[in-house]
Amino acid sequence: MDTTRVLNIFLNVARAQSFSQAAHDTGLTTPAVSRAIAQLEERLGVRLLHRTTRRVSLTDEGARLFELADSALRLLDEAMDKTVYATQQTGGMIRIAAPRSLGVKLLVPVIAAFQEKRPDIHFDVMLDDHFTDLVANKIDVGFRAGAAPERNVISRSLGTMSLVVCASTHYVTRHGLPRSAEDLSAHRCTGLRHPSTGRTAPWELLVGNEFVFKDIAAVATFNDVDAEVAAVRAGLGIGQLPDYLVANDLSGGGLVTLLPQCATSRLGVFMYYSERERIPARVRQFIDFVMDWPDLPFDRRAAFPSSTSSL
Repeated sequence: MDTTRVLNIFLNVARAQSFSQAAHDTGLTTPAVSRAIAQLEERLGVRLLHRTTRRVSLTDEGARLFELADSALRLLDEAMDKTVYATQQTGGMIRIAAPRSLGVKLLVPVIAAFQEKRPDIHFDVMLDDHFTDLVANKIDVGFRAGAAPERNVISRSLGTMSLVVCASTHYVTRHGLPRSAEDLSAHRCTGLRHPSTGRTAPWELLVGNEFVFKDIAAVATFNDVDAEVAAVRAGLGIGQLPDYLVANDLSGGGLVTLLPQCATSRLGVFMYYSERERIPARVRQFIDFVMDWPDLPFDRRAAFPSSTSSL
């Protein structure tokens, strides 16, 4: 039995409380995950998981193994990272997690610029709109748009992000301009489905001096912000979109800003990474490169302070 592999599968099942989700996270089939757990239970001679049709939970023995195995595998990862650091083998792989909206606008150009200097460093990029657990997924660096990560990570601000209400010139010509937030109910609007809740996210508007969250009836709702941007460009309706995704459209005249008095700049774009004693040299170099890169597509004048976030 490959102990490290089977323990990793067990930890994924325990975290997800689901065999199917653990299978997805590890790239295995659900039967393969089930067989691995059965093999581990047979080897130890104890039941590790309670199984029902709706839920998977840890037994007392399973909880004890989870605590010990999680700590042990983290120490193993640390030992391997420190070995790489100590021998100054700075080449290798950097694993990155980020929402889809940052893939084209941020990650592709910054990785290309970094590899001009360090072609020996390769990247494995996972685009997912959910917050990614760095340790569980063996990710070196994460990126996030919105609020700062509230986990046990070091968070670095890359700049602020404005939410801009905008529409295509074609839409404005056909339907006119809203003059206030109340006018939006009479217009065709687009919506974005929140990846965690599955619900259409309310619009965040500045009304007077107050932030107001307003539910907007949408003629089309998307679970991908780039698709929503394309819909607004096509004249489907009015959208509230991150400024870094539509800056070129606005400056080029393809899209026009509506209700500028309602735009908010409360959110930001963040890079985050684990609180480890030492970070591999290649990862540290990439982090420093991103922080100093002059072509970040965000407003850095009001960037949030860097912080160490914890539960």
